[in-house]
Amino acid sequence: MYAHLKLTRTDGVGWLEYDRPPRNAIHWEMLRELPAAFDELLTSADVRVIVIASAVDGYFSTGADLTDFHSMEAEDINAWVEACHGLVRQLRESPKPLLAAIHGTAVGGGLEIVLHCDLRFAADDARFGQPEVNIGFIPPVGGTQALARLLGRPRALRLLYEGELISAAEALKIGLVDSVVPAAELLSRTQEYALSLAQKPAATLAAIRRCITEGGETTFAEGLQIEFDAAVELGRHPNFAEGVDAFLAKRKPGWK
Repeated sequence: MYAHLKLTRTDGVGWLEYDRPPRNAIHWEMLRELPAAFDELLTSADVRVIVIASAVDGYFSTGADLTDFHSMEAEDINAWVEACHGLVRQLRESPKPLLAAIHGTAVGGGLEIVLHCDLRFAADDARFGQPEVNIGFIPPVGGTQALARLLGRPRALRLLYEGELISAAEALKIGLVDSVVPAAELLSRTQEYALSLAQKPAATLAAIRRCITEGGETTFAEGLQIEFDAAVELGRHPNFAEGVDAFLAKRKPGWK
């Protein structure tokens, strides 16, 4: 169904892998496929956690295909950024946990997409960067906003100002990724964590994600209201009664 993406499902975990050899450079067709692929996983009843990864050896993604940019007029750039921002909104509004499994070279827009994931697992040989400054551009997939929130203002500015690649170890140090694992274990370790989430109540995971993602972008008082609404909604959900009963009976809960 998709020419440049690979979708698989395993035990409640949906994998979306960039699949445009040799380097997963994102061109118009691939950019247009991404929202449809995400929507397929978001609406799939047998998918409870989504992982973004790469099916290409040595490369996560080198970002936008600059041969497309070379022929763009002003209105084309406008359409490109609009498409990118639509994808950002789709990712940030996801009710399902989003994880990333990153190996090889991960730069530009391909990396930006996973900045909107909840957790990023990196292979120890991965390299990261946002080199847009070197072509007189900025990250257009919500990268400026996501990096500032992930890394803090000084580190985000330095990463974007310098446009250099950093190692997986450095990415972990500054908070760009959450875990670094041996390259041979990247997929299995990510799947293992995703499976642990897939076994938890979906409505509660969605509420946690909404409180953190939406609440973190508002005032504290507004965030409290989001938390209030979510807690009241969950309190009425049958999973809450089941969770309490299971805890008191010292048994495993059967989530709805």
